[in-house]
Amino acid sequence: MKKEADSKTGRINPEDAALFRASVGEVKLLAETDRVAPQVVARKPVLRRADKDQQTSATRPGGSPADILSDFVPEIIADDYLANGLSRMTLRKLRRGTWPVQDSLDLHGNTSDASRKLLQQFLQQATNRGLRCVLVIHGKGLNSQDGEGILRKLTRHWLAQHMQVLAFCNAQPRDGGSGAAVVLLKAAS
Repeated sequence: MKKEADSKTGRINPEDAALFRASVGEVKLLAETDRVAPQVVARKPVLRRADKDQQTSATRPGGSPADILSDFVPEIIADDYLANGLSRMTLRKLRRGTWPVQDSLDLHGNTSDASRKLLQQFLQQATNRGLRCVLVIHGKGLNSQDGEGILRKLTRHWLAQHMQVLAFCNAQPRDGGSGAAVVLLKAAS
């Protein structure tokens, strides 16, 4: 009956405490120098799409899709993009190749205007066909004057503006690495 009272009140019976100390033995505290402090891993910034009100105002009646995509490129373009409201797990799955690439577009050798039109048409056709994951090859820009890929920056900027694009990231090395982008599209509704 005494044991029932001890379990209800939460007090430890002295006999049980003595038995525990005898079975455990002597206890030594760990030295403070043996501990490793946790480190915070810095995350890369993810480029976010503009507000929905701005997107709908850009899609005016009678305007061509090429009018929507701006050529004004900010100084820094992120390698990854994730639309607002999506889990970072989506981007992680895209990097790992969870979605198989269903079609690809190669923009090598095109001017920026031609590339924008080709990209717009390609994304529209892919959406109409119900494709979810596509590959856009833009090149790394190694042969450009400054050694900086202008088409790479423009393509990623256009992808971030396009309403059908949910996410994009660098392609796998076998598919072109940083010279190509794997793009996740919205499901056809």
